[in-house]
Parts: sequence; structure tokens; C-alpha cells
Amino acid sequence: MSDALRKDNSSKIADKITPDSSKSTTDKISESVSGTADKVGRDVQPDSDKSHTQSATDKLSREKDSAKDHTQDKSMLDKAKDATGLGK
Repeated sequence: MSDALRKDNSSKIADKITPDSSKSTTDKISESVSGTADKVGRDVQPDSDKSHTQSATDKLSREKDSAKDHTQDKSMLDKAKDATGLGK
């Protein structure tokens, strides 16, 4: 898989800043499918085979996904403690 088959950064940004309320159902489904395919490409292709920009973007994306997964593993009590500064 090459960078050419991946979703470019400007498309990712446009997807994020466009409000869902102004997107059609088809647009939302298309974004979801292309986003999932991009994540598969991100994880399948080694960073050494990517452009520097794509490699850096993928690393940030993996970190964001990892942080989101970690946050979802926390209990509501732990989230409340973190929000009030009483956590770790």
C-alpha cells in the first residue's frame, strides 16, 4: 500500500471541521469507511516505507487512538477523579 492510496491530511482535516449536521448520510458513511481503511493502511504499512509526513501523521493518530482506548478503560469514578484533580 502506498501513500497514494491513503487519505491525505487535507481530507482528514476537512472531515473533522465540517459539522456532522451539514453532511449527508452518504458523506458520513463514506468518511467512516475511508477513515477505517486509512487506519488499516496506517497499521499494515511499516513507517519506514512511508513518507516522513505520512509516518509522523500515523504516529500521532496511533497515539490518539491509544489514549482514547485508555480513557475508555477507566471507570466513571476514575474519570471523575481525573477531572477534579484527585486522580494520580
